[in-house]
Formats: sequence, structure tokens, C-alpha cells
Amino acid sequence: MTAASVFVGLATLAALAGFYRLLVGPTAADRVIALDLLFAVGVVLCICAALASGSAAFLDVAIGLALVGFVGTIAWARLVEDQVSGQEDDR
Repeated sequence: MTAASVFVGLATLAALAGFYRLLVGPTAADRVIALDLLFAVGVVLCICAALASGSAAFLDVAIGLALVGFVGTIAWARLVEDQVSGQEDDR
């Protein structure tokens, strides 16, 4: 059993937990955090694929996924900040 296969198994468990929270999450924040977790799982799986195949192309995909996940999280945080500041103005 290689380290990559252990990481794939752990990433699968994390993905299942993320999918559960994405579907059941009571708030929008829970769903966004679950989506961020799924992006992180995707990065881990790309790194495991790079280790298993010896191809550096998977690392480029992992970097792209990390950037998309980061930008998505920042966009969501700005949206929540605008909504919270809008609610405070209404009071």
C-alpha cells in the first residue's frame, strides 16, 4: 500500500463528508465551506495522480483548482460582507 493510495482513501472520506454537508447544510455558509472542502479534495487527488503517474501535468491542474477555490471563497466572503452591512444599514 503506497502513500498515494492512503491519501486517496482519506480524500474519499473527506469528499463524502463534504457532499453530505453540501446537500444537507442548514446555512449557505455550511454549503460554501463544503464546496471549499471539495476543492481541497480535488487538489489532493490531483497531487496523488501526479505521484502515481509521474506526470507533472496533474500538478498544473491542482494549482488551477486551488486558485479557483481561493477566488470563489473570497467572492463568497465579499457577498456575505455586503449582505451583513446591508442589514445593519436597515436598522
